Amino acid sequence: MSSTSNPNGELITLEAGNYAAAVTTVGAGLQRLSFRGHDLVLPFTADQLPPAYAGKTLMPWPNRVAGGAFAFGGQRFELPVNEASTGSALHGLALWSDWRVEQRTQAAVTLTHVLHGEPGYPFQLALSVSYALDEDAGLRVELGARNCGTAAAPYGCGSHPYITVGGEDISNCELGFRAGKVLLTDEQLRPAGLMDTKGTDFDFSEIRSVGGQSLDHAFTALPEGEWDVTLRNPALKLAAAVRSTGTQAPWVQLYSGELRDRKGLAVEPMSCPPDAFNSGQDLVVLEPGQSHALEYRIHALEG
Repeated sequence: MSSTSNPNGELITLEAGNYAAAVTTVGAGLQRLSFRGHDLVLPFTADQLPPAYAGKTLMPWPNRVAGGAFAFGGQRFELPVNEASTGSALHGLALWSDWRVEQRTQAAVTLTHVLHGEPGYPFQLALSVSYALDEDAGLRVELGARNCGTAAAPYGCGSHPYITVGGEDISNCELGFRAGKVLLTDEQLRPAGLMDTKGTDFDFSEIRSVGGQSLDHAFTALPEGEWDVTLRNPALKLAAAVRSTGTQAPWVQLYSGELRDRKGLAVEPMSCPPDAFNSGQDLVVLEPGQSHALEYRIHALEG
């Protein structure tokens, strides 16, 4: 007897009004999102290993832990290094696990997963991701974590969607967002200090053409209350927008998607910056029984 599988587990489709989406159980990932038939998230095929971490949920840390090692509670921990070029532990421990479907309807699904701990991260967390489509508001995503162990745990989270507008090369699109600071990095993409964005190539406070500009940077000093990152296709008179709050997501990583032929822009809402396990900046410490949540949404803008 033979059987087949795929790298994404079960594919769960969601529909509401003019929106349609699909979620994968492996990595609690977002495989596609569309509005009136136009892609708002750059899709990948159901039997394809998600390219460049497309759509993945990033827990219990987003981005990189430099050197794959960190100190916490007076102890040193060594994580598996999964990015040889930088020597980093990248994007957490829940990427390739098959999450459990906890609840589902035609327009919403909640996935759960338990981290039982390992030598580099000996903490226990009950994780959840909820995706909910609304015909007016688009896709709402909520990331949740509860410390179900007996010791305090360092924690951060994020998501890795590639937004697009009909699959158009982002060089032909317009980008707008407000962020006062950009995190510079060294050759190994380790944090090297914050810089003001005003008057620099990182200033997108007025929506403008992306052109040939490359991005792989974390931004902060986001607007109080809600913030938006908007990618607009002038030819379609349609935009894809990611919205969150500076309280829940004080950081957002933007990557211009060279590994995906610049057909999508990774917009990654994050609770903390790269290497927060070492810097401690905006790091969440979950005491036993404590919970954390981060919510964002992706929606279309016409005109």
